[in-house]
Amino acid sequence: MKPSIVHLRVDRVAREVCEAAKGATVSDLHEAMASRDGLMSSRMRPLNRGIRIAGPAVTAFCAPGDNLMMHRALYLSQPGDVLVVVCADETSGAQWGDIAARYAAHKGLAGVVVHGCIRDTDTLEEMRFPVWATAISPARPEKRGHGKVNAPVSCDGVIVSPGDLIVADGDGVLCVPRDSAAETVARARQRVEREETFAAAIRSGGHPWDFAGIGASYATLDVEEVDAPYGYNERRLLSD
Repeated sequence: MKPSIVHLRVDRVAREVCEAAKGATVSDLHEAMASRDGLMSSRMRPLNRGIRIAGPAVTAFCAPGDNLMMHRALYLSQPGDVLVVVCADETSGAQWGDIAARYAAHKGLAGVVVHGCIRDTDTLEEMRFPVWATAISPARPEKRGHGKVNAPVSCDGVIVSPGDLIVADGDGVLCVPRDSAAETVARARQRVEREETFAAAIRSGGHPWDFAGIGASYATLDVEEVDAPYGYNERRLLSD
């Protein structure tokens, strides 16, 4: 690996955009993106369910079996940040554990996303610290490897630049580029408001088939509807 590079400053997505993003789900935001890029794969899972976070990315790229650059990024992070950690060898030494989580919680980080291993998961679950990861392993990490801090990283196939908006919940993790974050969040909030009207319609006895345009879409298809159980026509033909 080439010599390390560490950027001390991050051009973060605006705080008010992050706060607004907390009012939308990953699904809403993904639907609202002009490009459907940015969604990490289903391997990136939350350790604890029922948690939603949104904040600017602080990134770290670590050498195989080493988490030194994660610690440097954690040291440089600010309250509300989401630490995005990528290990060059995904299944080597753990990138995150209970001590790092205790410091992050004390500092006020929104959470951590790890393309690699985490450990101390029983304690992390008890802490309810927001963490998403692709793997779990107790393997001990070294702290002497080269890497990068606050430079673009490829996290579970998604390019994350420092300062981008990271949103995560029980469905997964989404990266929204900083320059388009405000527009994407605004569209997502419109989706939330529309779905609230749908929920009200359901409480009033309505059906999504009617008010969500599903029936109209179905009507455009060439569908034969048979008012009989499956196999009725076949049995009738055999009896004739």
